[in-house]
Order: sequence, then C-alpha cells, then structure tokens
Amino acid sequence: MAGYGSDEGLTAYIAALGYTLPSGAPAPAVLRQRGSDYLDALYNAPVDPKAPRFSGYPTNPLVQERAYPRTGATAYGSPIASDIIPTAIINASYAAAWHEANNPGSLAVAASAAGAVKREKVVVIETEYFAGTGNVTADATVRISAVEGLVAPFLTRSEVGAIYIV
Repeated sequence: MAGYGSDEGLTAYIAALGYTLPSGAPAPAVLRQRGSDYLDALYNAPVDPKAPRFSGYPTNPLVQERAYPRTGATAYGSPIASDIIPTAIINASYAAAWHEANNPGSLAVAASAAGAVKREKVVVIETEYFAGTGNVTADATVRISAVEGLVAPFLTRSEVGAIYIV
C-alpha cells in the first residue's frame, strides 16, 4: 500500500514550510502511509451520515487502496476528473504526516466510554457514571487545522441546520 504523493514531495512540502523531519522520525514512506491512512479513515468512511465526507466514491473500489481517485467528486462546485488525485489531498496527507512525525502515534487515537460520567449526585447536582475505568474525550479523533482546511472543498456538505422551504 502506498501513501498519497511521494517521499520527495513530502520532503519538499516540509521544507517549503521551513521545517525538517525530527531526528528519529520514521522514514518519509512510513509517514506518508500514516498520513494517508488518517486522511482516508477520517474523510472517506461514512461514520456519521450527517458529517461531511469526501464527495463522490472511489473510482475502482474493489482494487483501489486509497479514497482517491474518485468518481463524481467535486471541489468548489466543479467536477474533479475521475483519474486524478488533487494536489490539496496530497498536501493534506503531507500535513498529517508532518503531525505524525512530531507526535508519534497521535493519528491512531482510540477512546472508550468506560469511566465516562453517567450520573453522580452531589447535594443538588447529580451526575451518573458509565461502568468501567479509563479516560474519555468528547471526540478522540485528532483534528489538524492544516488538514481540515485543505480537504474542506472536497467534502460533502452536512444537512445539519439546513432549512427546507416546501
């Protein structure tokens, strides 16, 4: 499986920002793989039907390793050819790879509802806890602003808060 872009492209992207890979960071190919996996897992899979995801669908879903190239995809309202991977998608995977290089393992965050507050009663205030132990965050998924900005034009629009006039 190969990540989006190239090792040279990742190195050039990082250099253009004035950065270098930290010592001890995985090889560029590994970082590209992790960044691309993060991008595809977060924006390709319809986890929440109201959450924005990549528009269109993989061009050859039975053999295609990555979410791109896509058929029926759009950006800024314009169609994207089904045989290309947009530069912004590649750069988003590089941004995620850069984050991973500086925060090893951060793109593979997991959380459990164990230990979350279900109910706890304190005088007048009552809080109930879920059974188990552990830490829970409201959204354990890492969100990287550089990635969010780059992929935004390629996402479907959520219908949350939409007003329909009939």
